[in-house]
Amino acid sequence: MVTATVPGEARPRVDRYLRHVDRLLPGRVLGLYLVGSAALGAYRPGYSDLDVVAVTDGPFGPDDLRRLRLVHVAAGAGSVARALARGRLRIPGTVNAVYVAAGDLSRPVTTIVPVASHVGHEFHPGRGFDVNPVMWSVLASRGVAVRGPGPASLGLDPEPGALRDWNLANLEGYWSSWAAGVLARPRARRLGARWLVSWGVLGAPRLHCTVATGEVVSKEAAGEYALATFDDRWRPVIEEGLAYRTGRPSPEHFPSLTARAHEAGRFVQEVVADARA
Repeated sequence: MVTATVPGEARPRVDRYLRHVDRLLPGRVLGLYLVGSAALGAYRPGYSDLDVVAVTDGPFGPDDLRRLRLVHVAAGAGSVARALARGRLRIPGTVNAVYVAAGDLSRPVTTIVPVASHVGHEFHPGRGFDVNPVMWSVLASRGVAVRGPGPASLGLDPEPGALRDWNLANLEGYWSSWAAGVLARPRARRLGARWLVSWGVLGAPRLHCTVATGEVVSKEAAGEYALATFDDRWRPVIEEGLAYRTGRPSPEHFPSLTARAHEAGRFVQEVVADARA
């Protein structure tokens, strides 16, 4: 097992988030764990969000959920202000959190009903996408304990036998629809934004890698995997995604944003079809 620590650049945001939690929900959050890029050694300030799993002392009632909504608003205000100051539509650095009752942690992950979650500007009582075999695998093997005991003592069941099928279903569902939506636009200027292209061309191969190898990797590692796995025809759009993710200028392989977006859509379709095969 790899022992990870909180990335230095992320520490102030994690601490700020916990201060909001403790002020609005005093004593209710027993544990807080970093997953996602921060746990996989791929956190990049200005490009990465912070994904966390929070452990509560029990279910939340209506008043607790109202207070958690306030945590979401308060924690996101700084990221929004920084993004607007830089003229960005996307809001990197956001804390995305899923809350799970301590008594549910030892259940198979696909049977857990989250207390609530918030991702970006969205808040969902009783739901949380990150309670899934992929994220629980990261939490169990690489999770960073900010508060609470180490993940190894939580009795987690990531359901490793379900990992491949879950990734295939996500490729067939979300990613297939994502690609179709991009390609359906005759003029895809907005969809050609660098961050959105990077989201597609690194996100789908990440799942393909897990289907093929059983390993859960970061988006950057997924890009390198894609370069080594798929035909050279796709190299320009993969390099575009990696350049954005690593903070480098665009390689400018494409004559327009529409061309770049459509190539990203076609590549994601290729990834889905290859995983299916």
